[in-house]
Amino acid sequence: MGLKAPHPDPAFWKDRKVWLSGHTGFKGAWLTFWLRQLGAKACGCSLPAPTNPSLFELLGLQDQLDHQIVDIRHAHAVQRSIHDFKPDVVFHLAAQALVRPSYEDPLETFRTNVMGTANVLEAIRAVKTVRVVVAVTTDKVYRNLESGQPFREDDPLGGRDPYSASKSAAEMVIACYRDSFFQERGVALAAARAGNVIGGGDWSQDRILPDAVKAWGQGKPLVVRNPEATRPWQHVLEPLAAYLHLAEALFHNPSLAGNYNFGPPLDQNIKVRKVVQLAKDAFGVGEIRWCEGEAGPHEAKTLSLNNQKAIQVLGIQPVWALEEAVVRTMKWYRKHQEGENVAKLCREDLEGFLSIR
Repeated sequence: MGLKAPHPDPAFWKDRKVWLSGHTGFKGAWLTFWLRQLGAKACGCSLPAPTNPSLFELLGLQDQLDHQIVDIRHAHAVQRSIHDFKPDVVFHLAAQALVRPSYEDPLETFRTNVMGTANVLEAIRAVKTVRVVVAVTTDKVYRNLESGQPFREDDPLGGRDPYSASKSAAEMVIACYRDSFFQERGVALAAARAGNVIGGGDWSQDRILPDAVKAWGQGKPLVVRNPEATRPWQHVLEPLAAYLHLAEALFHNPSLAGNYNFGPPLDQNIKVRKVVQLAKDAFGVGEIRWCEGEAGPHEAKTLSLNNQKAIQVLGIQPVWALEEAVVRTMKWYRKHQEGENVAKLCREDLEGFLSIR
């Protein structure tokens, strides 16, 4: 895109004590990898890696931080971890993060996303070292009337499906702790709402590009459920850079605490059909089977984020256009299939991202 964007300050993160939940997941592994490149001292609490293969395990991250297997639904375990580590900065990413599984087990989705968030924030309340908390939610927290208008941070929250409702409820917990406990202590708490992320190393179910890589790698057609759905797609490094920069800004100016959208420019909000076609072009081979109409339980048809607050308040600008993000993602998977070292692939993407200022 050629836009200038602030990148994380290595001087800030060098030896910084960072506690993060969900570090074994896709975004969590990328964030842990980046924090280690910056020289941070990290402690991660999560369930075991949710997929096989797993980016976390392929990167060998379990040996690069204080790696703890902790279920955030267990309040005492979370409290003990944060109390013992005494971090400066907290990133809360752990979640049940998929819409379709939330229909299959709504109670577990609510326990993880709502009470898990409450457990993390309650544990932080008892630790005096914490200065900054970035709680990662989703673009799906908004009450979506399918108007097509991009959501702003002050739009009403809602959620028709269990996943969206659980994340919206978690946002209410976040706002409660910010207003009731953290603000008076000078602890800056922000909710970060990001759109759909893509990037190498994601093997989660019900994610369009991982599903494409799996199907095409086996010579099978990719079945696309909702090709006309529109999402705010972005490479995983985009929101992670935003989270890191947001944490720095909150550390220096706690008054910036609040809610932030992190998404691409509006002209990058495109349909699933276009993303799949871009992926096929980049991958080189692949058959596609388009479903007619909606397949499966209800999911929002259109999601779009207004990112002007992030631009105006934090100076955060998107770096890669969607075409670049898709090409890099499919190239990552291709090279991985050819036996390329995973850490090398991640460093190449990170260096390419940071080279644009």
